[in-house]
Amino acid sequence: MTADPVRLHHDGDVAVITIDNPPVNVTSQPVRAGLMAALDAAVRAGAARIVLTGAGRAFVAGADAREFDAPPQPPHLPDVVARIEASPVPVVAAINGAALGGGLELALACAARVAAPAATLGLPEVTLGVVPGAGGTQRLPRLIGVAQAVAMIAEGRVIKADAAQALGLVDAVCDDPLAHAARMALPDRPATGARPTPAADDAALDAARARAAKRSPRQIAPQRAVDLVAASARLPLDQGLALERAAFLDLKTGDQAAALRHLFFAERAAMALGRQGGAPVERAVVVGGGTMGAGIAYALAQAGIQVATVETDAAAAERARGNLARLYADAVRRGKMTAGQAAADQAARHSLHSGYADLPPAQIAIEAVPEDLTAKQQVFAALDAALPADAILATNTSYLNPDAIAQPVRDPSRFLGLHFFSPAHVMKLVEVIRARATAPETLATALRLTARLGKIPVLAGVCDGFIGNRILTRYRQICDVMLIEGALPAQVDAAMRGWGMAMGPYEVQDLSGLDIAYANRKRLNWASQPGVRYVPIADRIVETGRLGRKTGAGWYDYDGGTATPSAMIDAIVTQASAEAGITRRAFSDEEIVARATTAMIAEGLQILDEGIATAPSDVDLVLVHGYGFPRWRGGPLHYAGRAGLTGVLARIEGYAAADPLSWQVPAILRRAVETGVGLDELTGAPG
Repeated sequence: MTADPVRLHHDGDVAVITIDNPPVNVTSQPVRAGLMAALDAAVRAGAARIVLTGAGRAFVAGADAREFDAPPQPPHLPDVVARIEASPVPVVAAINGAALGGGLELALACAARVAAPAATLGLPEVTLGVVPGAGGTQRLPRLIGVAQAVAMIAEGRVIKADAAQALGLVDAVCDDPLAHAARMALPDRPATGARPTPAADDAALDAARARAAKRSPRQIAPQRAVDLVAASARLPLDQGLALERAAFLDLKTGDQAAALRHLFFAERAAMALGRQGGAPVERAVVVGGGTMGAGIAYALAQAGIQVATVETDAAAAERARGNLARLYADAVRRGKMTAGQAAADQAARHSLHSGYADLPPAQIAIEAVPEDLTAKQQVFAALDAALPADAILATNTSYLNPDAIAQPVRDPSRFLGLHFFSPAHVMKLVEVIRARATAPETLATALRLTARLGKIPVLAGVCDGFIGNRILTRYRQICDVMLIEGALPAQVDAAMRGWGMAMGPYEVQDLSGLDIAYANRKRLNWASQPGVRYVPIADRIVETGRLGRKTGAGWYDYDGGTATPSAMIDAIVTQASAEAGITRRAFSDEEIVARATTAMIAEGLQILDEGIATAPSDVDLVLVHGYGFPRWRGGPLHYAGRAGLTGVLARIEGYAAADPLSWQVPAILRRAVETGVGLDELTGAPG
């Protein structure tokens, strides 16, 4: 923050108030106090008009979310907004950039609004688990109507300047909003606060509730936002504002808001890693043109990078071309580009190659071939010979040891793992794997590339499955234990969905294919590993030929795309219990959720203790962005901290006493409870 986050200067009889609180001009307490003082000073100086604008690329990008965990400090934002609205001198907002959350609430109180063409406007508070708290739910409907306002607020939608002008949210869009705001004729209309209540629109409100239930199941803030917009059509402004403020203060201290803030800051910190050096990448090689390779190649091309895709022969190269064409066709169907743009981009950005001869001098090569160590080593031996000596070499392996894969590479300092998630052009997560010899500059360039792709990078060390797949394996193992003790697959899936997971563990396996995890179990020889409670149910299902949706049967039977519980699977499960001498018992949904989530927490803590993950938030980012962990619960380690580590320790100790082969207490958990020191502090992570 600058020494003076709010500046006032006069241009004739126009007073210009500039908010300068980098990087995004959040409305921290010094900004709020500075605004009050500047407004008073402008009036005392006899200004005929006040123009409110922002420095840099933002007008005001919202409140300072870090203040949410502390008692509110005056002046409060609603007081600043009310002061603008009641100003004896008209205030015009010159929206130079993002006007989000509290920034848009400031602008709504102004007599007029002018936006730059690149400006964005919105009230995205629901994405942080709260609702607008300075009049947004009451003033926006009075300006643009209930239907448009509820769509923006309940979905946290951010719109561009031209769309805002079409709605009547801004009065003009121009290249120099400051100059226009200083001279424009003020619209002949009452301030939003003086407008009558807007017309009710029950159909729009019902539709918004339905959309919120579908888009944000079990989240509180979107439904509360709909309620508040509905109140704007039946209550006077002062009563609506009081209702809104009470809802905001209630939600901001809740578990969901805390979880969503946690992820907001974790994502921001992760993406900042890509701005800390590294070399630019303009040319890349992708080895493998299947689903994963094509997705990676497409993502690179969309970031403006030239991509050479390598396949084994001409026929495979043509299949890769078809996979890329399908991705472009899908983008055209979704309105992301025109057919002409898609054809031009595919022709200009992509080349297909059979073998490694005549590859362009790329700065990075990413391997995306099936999980076979020998095949991957052969790929990197060929890449090492074909590409410049300083080209970065990256494996997209999900489980295999990158150090073993790198053995043919002459200079392993330029080798690392880049574990994309499928579909690679959609999923935002990338696990960036530090191999044993990975050089800092190699890591920095890879992180810079992920930032250019708009991905969220999470640094991880080398272990089987890294962060995400290692936790997934543990989660599935504990769910299999519950199966053999008395649960059934459909019950486990329903319990986990009801708790908030995007899909249950057995639904996910059917979607991805049971053969993948089966091959990994065989590779690790789990059935013969000492000290492991091995449950053979999944193996038996694979051995019947049921591999999931791709074969029309897996844990579930499929009629077209519809899954139904399988009597055959239930029989395999109960037979496995009998063969193991286990008397099956009933499981409640609560017990299923407790055991499954505790398994994720325990493995995440073990990964943290081993240094595979460097911060608790890294574990949370991977599970939320890669594995369907409910965002509004913040990730497994945030969830554990919010619930209380003492209780988590007691639960694991109880499980370990009954089943020592399946459960052990992570040492870092015991240290945290015994010392009272948080996980962030124990690991040296920024809290």
